[in-house]
Amino acid sequence: MKETCQATGMNYETLKFYCNQGLLPNVKRDRNNHRIFDDHDVAWLKSLTCLKNCGMSLAEMKAYLALCLGGIPTIPERKIMLEGKRKELLEKMKALQEAVDYIDWKQGFYDDALAGRTPYISNFLPNEADAESTKEINSQSLIP
Repeated sequence: MKETCQATGMNYETLKFYCNQGLLPNVKRDRNNHRIFDDHDVAWLKSLTCLKNCGMSLAEMKAYLALCLGGIPTIPERKIMLEGKRKELLEKMKALQEAVDYIDWKQGFYDDALAGRTPYISNFLPNEADAESTKEINSQSLIP
């Protein structure tokens, strides 16, 4: 198991968990009942890692495995599952890109404010223009 963990980048606990959950069908055992992983098992473990990174739940991975074990006739269903995950990932990528774009814009704004190229305006602190309008409104409201 140690060699398999190194080959897959997976920790021992995760590998054991996947085995105990039935996500590694047909794993052979030696005479001491230790699991023996072949190249196919390692390739499948790498696929499981990818599926997990795609956001698949344990139940979804089990369903996907069941379809894989069904052979060629289940390929269309597997493609549908993967396409759904792909769409979710693209939406997450879009949201992440928007967040990165905001940070880039904000960093540029801060750079410009620190360099004196633009006035600093805050949503939390009154700026000079806001302070002047507030003073003007307050002075007008005091006049009967």
